[in-house]
Amino acid sequence: MKTQDTDLSTSPVEVKELPTARTFFGQPGPLSTLFSVELWERFSFYGMQGILLLYMYFEAERGGLGIDPAIATGVVGAYGGMVYVFCIIGGWVADRLIGSERAMLWSAVMIMAGHIGLALIPGIPGLIVGLLLVGIGSGGLKANVSNLVGHLYSREDPRRDAGFSLFYMGVNIGALFGPFITGFARQEWGFHLAFGLAALGMALGLGQYIWRRRELPADVHTVPNPLPRSSYPRWIVGTVVALLLVGVLLVTGVVNAGNLSTVAVLISAVAAVGIFAFLLTTKKIGADERSRVLAFIPLFIGSSAFFALFQQQFTVITIYSDTRLDRDFSWGDFSWEMPIEWVQSINPVFIIVFAPLFALLWTRLGTRNPTTPNKFGWGIILMGSAFLLFLPMVTTVSVPVLWIAVILLVATMGELMVSPVGLSLSTKLAPAQYPVLMVALYNLSVALGTSLAGSLARFYSAENEGTYFGVLGAVTIGIGVLMLLLARPVHRGMRGVN
Repeated sequence: MKTQDTDLSTSPVEVKELPTARTFFGQPGPLSTLFSVELWERFSFYGMQGILLLYMYFEAERGGLGIDPAIATGVVGAYGGMVYVFCIIGGWVADRLIGSERAMLWSAVMIMAGHIGLALIPGIPGLIVGLLLVGIGSGGLKANVSNLVGHLYSREDPRRDAGFSLFYMGVNIGALFGPFITGFARQEWGFHLAFGLAALGMALGLGQYIWRRRELPADVHTVPNPLPRSSYPRWIVGTVVALLLVGVLLVTGVVNAGNLSTVAVLISAVAAVGIFAFLLTTKKIGADERSRVLAFIPLFIGSSAFFALFQQQFTVITIYSDTRLDRDFSWGDFSWEMPIEWVQSINPVFIIVFAPLFALLWTRLGTRNPTTPNKFGWGIILMGSAFLLFLPMVTTVSVPVLWIAVILLVATMGELMVSPVGLSLSTKLAPAQYPVLMVALYNLSVALGTSLAGSLARFYSAENEGTYFGVLGAVTIGIGVLMLLLARPVHRGMRGVN
């Protein structure tokens, strides 16, 4: 990698002064607090998500609610998609009303309260209360915690990239151990104790954050673009009207559990079309920036297609793990059944192992790096190929766990070419006047894909799994090939951004 020589005697690197001199692996001390919050939040989020579908469709005698699997997968998809929609709302609240620090604090409180609701309130009421609180809180925390990490460094601080890498390691550690621990607890002691462990995890992260939050720099309390007091009545009225409309739609049955994922798809798509239309018509951006926004459209579609399959690890692959995997292990007189949820810990293991290798590969390639559209194309093709790998096992009565690990390995290789690359690209293609809107568009692509994962899952059954995996895999590979064919014109449209 080409670097710029710096004479430290004449051009000292600015290191941001913080209220504490404490360090964390050579990084600013408060990073340990944010690392812990994100680790425990991801532990609780994925720990709950790992058992959520099972809780919904398991029969009462197995501790579940007995909801039809087609409806349950739709609800899970809608919930996962709306988390990313709530990211946009959480970012707006932080930027216009209370600042990132307080927005993240109250988001963490909501997440913990949601898990407590799932643990203590029985039946459908507990499910509704829990998912609402966890969904809104997770969106708010996700929108703000990375921003707080950025506030620990000056723009010139050479530790910045390493600090973010360390922070995101906490994300994957939490995602690894969440399903692992709650899955074991669910199998041994039942769902509500498992939900309680998710609440405990969030409480640990929140407790450390409250204890250490005074060490954060003062500028985390700043509201970047305060909403004028004169605008408060208009926004309050608009919020009340929106909530009343949602209430009417729910009471009249227009929106119901059966079509919730479809509604989430529509919300994500309409919001994305609206943002694209605004960016392409506003006079505040120039020709080059407008070209970059246009270039992001096929990447948005490709990202949505990728996540429509990738996020099925929480819907179809969970059902597949319950009904089709051979999870029994025997040694002599000892026999043990692997919890269903442990399959969801396989992807984080691969991320922890291979993410540093991919980062090293992109660094070593330097100017020979594939363009982002090419990375997207190959990542989407890998995701489609992972679905085709289900086909050799269609006639197998009990599928080996090792086979699902191979499938998830291929999917993870695709993820590493799409997910971190897409988020980075959204910041680089963003118009100077509207950087947040481009990140919002990327989040909406994940929301759209996640919601589609719930909608598509209703077509899955053990009887038609060959058709299901074959058609979705082939269509997704086709989208990836189309992305490769469009790679050059899309790259030209990015106007110098790689």
